[in-house]
Amino acid sequence: MSTPSGLAGKVALITGAAHGQGRASVIALAREGCHVAAVDVARPLAYPGYALGTAAELEALAEECRSLGVQCLAFAADVRDDVAVSAAVAEVAERLGRIDILFNNAGICGYGLAHELTEAAWDAMLDINLKGAWIVARRVIPHMIERRGGVILNNSSVAGLRGMGRLSHYAASKWGLVGLTKSWAIELAPFGIRVVALCPTGVNTAMNDGLAALEGMTPQQIAERSAGNLLPVPWIEPEDVAAAVVFLASDQARFVTGSEFVLDAGLLAR
Repeated sequence: MSTPSGLAGKVALITGAAHGQGRASVIALAREGCHVAAVDVARPLAYPGYALGTAAELEALAEECRSLGVQCLAFAADVRDDVAVSAAVAEVAERLGRIDILFNNAGICGYGLAHELTEAAWDAMLDINLKGAWIVARRVIPHMIERRGGVILNNSSVAGLRGMGRLSHYAASKWGLVGLTKSWAIELAPFGIRVVALCPTGVNTAMNDGLAALEGMTPQQIAERSAGNLLPVPWIEPEDVAAAVVFLASDQARFVTGSEFVLDAGLLAR
């Protein structure tokens, strides 16, 4: 399979893959001819308290990718679990022979005033969104260094570029991802590895329904309160993020590294 992106035959590992932005990105990369490894916690978590990906969704995703003519490995693993992550990365490298692209997408969101957050809520947010990205990357990076090339995409947010009320723990995790991106870009440039942070505005995923239910609001109200996009849309679609992932992973973005790729519908222009 030959595609304009030049991604055919490469191997991508995506976390938080069972639905939403992760799922859309897995499918988009598979359509470009990428072999994919889809990682998801695939079970409920006490925090944030809304539905996450399931094992059934993960397996259905794998089958859809295989129907596109690429290999797909699916792993139920928590990005906070270094043992599970290490095993998954090792299996991907052994069975697929390489890891060219890492999309650190796994993440959660939740609302709360800073002084009312529980320590458990703070720890879960930072451990999943920020530490989890580091845990996965540190296991993938040696494989990229060995091949002298690769792309790491960290899914941050507009909340990683500006403050947002009742989202201090979320914003802290997403600002942290921007910091990791810039630091890793410096460290890994000598090995031909690029690192980019994606910073989308609100994305139309099932997470919005879960957050709305917890807040006693509608998803539309959540979008309007959280974003206030310049363009007349309450949020962007998972496929918009996936298109950015494909572009940034491709050689068309070969000189893009250490920066933020903003998909904000004009939010930050306000």
